Amino acid sequence: MLTYYNDSSLVVDWLCDHSRGQSTPVACFYFDFESRKEQSATSVLGSLLRQMVSGMESIPEEISGAFHEQKRVIGGRGAQRADIVKMIQAITSSQRAFVCIDAVDECGAVQRVELLDSLKDILDKSPYTRMFLTGRPHIRAEVERGLSQHVVNVSISPTKDDVISYLRTRLGKDETPDAMDRWLEAEILKKIPKNISEMCVGQWWWGSHNASLIR
Repeated sequence: MLTYYNDSSLVVDWLCDHSRGQSTPVACFYFDFESRKEQSATSVLGSLLRQMVSGMESIPEEISGAFHEQKRVIGGRGAQRADIVKMIQAITSSQRAFVCIDAVDECGAVQRVELLDSLKDILDKSPYTRMFLTGRPHIRAEVERGLSQHVVNVSISPTKDDVISYLRTRLGKDETPDAMDRWLEAEILKKIPKNISEMCVGQWWWGSHNASLIR
């Protein structure tokens, strides 16, 4: 079972461990609310592409050719979103690949629509690609619409015991232990689990008509 607090990192670690020695691209991206203006659909896809290419022994001719074409444009314009999608498709269309994108709800609404459209285009051309997104429940319908038949949804809520276990772990790593006494620790373990008891995070697995991670 994946936990609420570090779900994406666990997924990425698991995928990297199980894909080792198989030349299988694994790429990930984390949306940060504080940086949402800089995290456009194009920049996200570009980051995923760079991660995929960096792990390859040789760069496909379609990708190197596309970059050379962009350099010929006045000012050396960066690759556009549609171009990046085609480059990712060139990598994933004939081999297994995994993509993890965390906190999709922190992406701006307009950029989120563009990102989901692009991810759907990639999945349509990449039958062996599997993707994992996390986000809060209020964008579930949007993700399902954007990715059409590809979506398999799993909702996970932390139990009280999960929250307490996490808090004890974090308190045990406190760099200023002298600032904590038993009374304060007891209050933290009492109030925080109560306040977030209704918290839930929606998680979506999908692939082309098959949601399994490793065949």
